[in-house]
Amino acid sequence: MDEALLRSIVPSVIGVLGRRGADFAAAEDAVQEALLEALRVWPDDPPRDPRAWLVTVAWRRYLDAVRADTSRRRRELLVGEEPDPEPVPDVDDTLALYSLCAHPSLTPASAVALTLRAVGGLTTRQIAQAYLVPEATMAQRISRAKRTVSGVRFREPGDLATVLRVLYLVFNEGYSGDVDLAAEAIRLTRQLAARTDDEEVAGLLALMLLHSARRPARTRADGSLVPLADQDRGLWDTRLVAEGVDLLQAALARDRLGEYQAQAAIAALHADARTAAETDWVQIVEWYDELVRLTGSPVVRLNRAVAVGEADGARAGLAALAELDAALPRHAAVAAYLHERDGDPATAARLYAEAARAAPNLAERDHLTRQAARLNTELCAGR
Repeated sequence: MDEALLRSIVPSVIGVLGRRGADFAAAEDAVQEALLEALRVWPDDPPRDPRAWLVTVAWRRYLDAVRADTSRRRRELLVGEEPDPEPVPDVDDTLALYSLCAHPSLTPASAVALTLRAVGGLTTRQIAQAYLVPEATMAQRISRAKRTVSGVRFREPGDLATVLRVLYLVFNEGYSGDVDLAAEAIRLTRQLAARTDDEEVAGLLALMLLHSARRPARTRADGSLVPLADQDRGLWDTRLVAEGVDLLQAALARDRLGEYQAQAAIAALHADARTAAETDWVQIVEWYDELVRLTGSPVVRLNRAVAVGEADGARAGLAALAELDAALPRHAAVAAYLHERDGDPATAARLYAEAARAAPNLAERDHLTRQAARLNTELCAGR
């Protein structure tokens, strides 16, 4: 049973039903029922043409649902009888489906959930486990999202930038439950890259691969975080690094720079350094300057302050940080790091403790708490 194959053809099956007259919500429900039937039947009786099999079964489920809904008799008349079996047209609806799921009218959380369900082929239970919410809550979220986009025509052009933002949101969720969302985001972005000729799609895929390459070194056996400077670079996946760099170089050669390419360039510079001390921080600052120009993001400026601190010294980093709003997420953590490098452990310890209280997740909170405790222990020992 090849579940990856099954999920990879979901968008095209939904597209076929859409062209036959089903709206998005009804088509997606019918395909989900067909997927469940495939999981039951295929292990013992695999079809010769999996896509055609799913189209046939999903279309029957759709017709059954229409015929059973007495309040929609007029719509049933339009549907008519099931058409005779015919070759399934080889039309790729993946990009249209991505755009529909990432529709601007949806909240980011709803867009992510709908993308994982309709494009990724994940079950509601799997998505709920990944986001640590009850299955009923996730089902309601997905249902509301489908109702929101139900009036959008399937063939309307979508916004690729919005699609990329949703995919990056999925990637940054990482891993929880029995679904590896980082791996799922890479799989979906590979699909998108294969169907588009866009340097920013390639840039996002390169960024994901370069970040994933460092994943084996990011945590210790007890689950605690390992800062980039302390990671065992021998654990980094060189195959993913090479693929990410190749993708990035091809995208940059087209001379149409975007934010994901710039982020990937920074990740590539980290991957290129054999040790933390060999990192080319001057060039990283230059790439952050490009990112600031492209996005104007305060978060980018915050990360740039760290890079400036590494390239030009902690005082320079603190000066760059002073220009930013102290209420920014992780501002206190950056300030703590720079103050420690500037030889002010007392201020650093206080700021690490402050950052720990505002940390967005348990692993980060524990790491910052340990940093504060380490400095406080050193201060006590020095008295």
